[in-house]
Amino acid sequence: MSTPYQTAIGSFTRKSTFFWASVGATVGLANLWQFPYLASRHGGGLFILIYLACLLLITLPLMVTEASLGRYSRHGIVLALDGLIRGARASRLWMFAGRLSILAAFLVLSYTLVFGAIALAYVFFGAVGEFSGANMGDAGAILSGLVSDPDHYRRFVAWYTFFVILVVWVSMQGVVSGVERTMRVVVPGTLLLLVGLFALSLWQGHMNNAVDQILGWHFADVTAGSVKAALFQAFFTLGLGMGVWTVFGAYSTSNTAFKRSLLAVVLMDTLVAIVAGLMVYSLSAAGPETDNARGFSLLFISLPVNLAALPGSQILIAVAFLTVVLVVWTTSVALMEPVIGWFREWTGAPRGVSSLLVGLMVWLAGLVSLLSFNLWADIRFAGATVFRWLELFSGGLLIPLVASLVALFTGWCLTRRLALSLIGRTPRPVASIWYWVMRLVLPVVVAYIGISYILFSLSSLCQGSSGRLWCGQAEPVVSESRPPAVERKAEEVPDKPAVEEAPPAPAASSPAGESGDSGTAPAKRTPHENAPKQDDILYHSV
Repeated sequence: MSTPYQTAIGSFTRKSTFFWASVGATVGLANLWQFPYLASRHGGGLFILIYLACLLLITLPLMVTEASLGRYSRHGIVLALDGLIRGARASRLWMFAGRLSILAAFLVLSYTLVFGAIALAYVFFGAVGEFSGANMGDAGAILSGLVSDPDHYRRFVAWYTFFVILVVWVSMQGVVSGVERTMRVVVPGTLLLLVGLFALSLWQGHMNNAVDQILGWHFADVTAGSVKAALFQAFFTLGLGMGVWTVFGAYSTSNTAFKRSLLAVVLMDTLVAIVAGLMVYSLSAAGPETDNARGFSLLFISLPVNLAALPGSQILIAVAFLTVVLVVWTTSVALMEPVIGWFREWTGAPRGVSSLLVGLMVWLAGLVSLLSFNLWADIRFAGATVFRWLELFSGGLLIPLVASLVALFTGWCLTRRLALSLIGRTPRPVASIWYWVMRLVLPVVVAYIGISYILFSLSSLCQGSSGRLWCGQAEPVVSESRPPAVERKAEEVPDKPAVEEAPPAPAASSPAGESGDSGTAPAKRTPHENAPKQDDILYHSV
């Protein structure tokens, strides 16, 4: 067996594969359930312009850096940093950036797979007519019966296992036969399905209303909170801090138009978010019953209810959620790659064995999140389920920490000449902007994102119980100008999860039914109360 430093993790055979794989990694659930809501609440087209500015000036430079590490070293993020650390004679403590990124990818993948299982089940529910004639209450009951019913959790586990097998099967085929072929076929296919659904929304939906909400210029809705929301969405939507870009950079061919491809990926991700938002809002958010729907409930409750009223609803719902399944599938395949690449470089194990072992470990980790929606819904630590803490740990701590460390290492530990050599031939003004953004801007901005995320997440656990240690400090993070807690979360929550981004937390993560400080036992929750709610979505990069 070869040693870790002799293990080749693989490479793509076509230069365009880097683009399609990158689009598959960035286009996630946040494009469908979070971006449309943020745009509609923060100025429409003006929010999109602010969001694009945040992407191009703040997060794209970090995306280029992470991908350049892999392209330069032809290794995953751990060995890529190892080689640069040795060359720069820097402290070995910088290695934690690479190792923590693998842990972040592993955790985010574990609960991304859970939400892929929900979408997969919905394909079959739609095809067999489960939503025929359903109203919002009926759709909520269907979701609860799948996700939150402790008496039928085995059915949810079965869907989850099936979806994990789909992802692991692709990984086992290898970089070329598995990842490359899948991304080159599935990603364009997903975009075509999305275009078809967009055409349906033009025909059967309320497109004028959707265009006004998402693309209209509403100056009165733009506030400082709009800039904050755009910044958080821009950071989490690209899947930074998890080693994905480093491993894709290592896979890229030598003749790939690297930086242009990354710019095209950012623009494509934004275009998909706009088109998906127009489609979802046109079909889901036009009726009075769904005007306030957003996030998880917009996608998994409002959308099937509104599609059920159209001719051929069974086919339409199945196709809509097949599109969602493909989105989560490609995101999950992308998240598997840095973990598998690290495992192979660490152990020298063959690709098939590595994929099976990593898949098994991810499946076990995902069961923790899955069971916290139903069987373990009443098991809480400081007011939150295990899933909620995993989400907070990965989205609020690990990902921003890794991103900050990578920026600091590149900007301060490497010589200017070596740092600029990472990104290759670049116009001098652009290279200078990139270098100083990495050196001064990104560490501060990403630290702000991480701290704000953690404080907001902790403050959301204080609803109904102010006796926890952090509640007095965390509550001011939430804007007091919006009295209802639901509205505050929708406006202020830093934005995907989450690949995608991350996923909604169950109602068990909400304060309803908590014991608080009274010392009384929490009331028994019904399956519907334990169902995922949009108010619990914290991480949006999935």
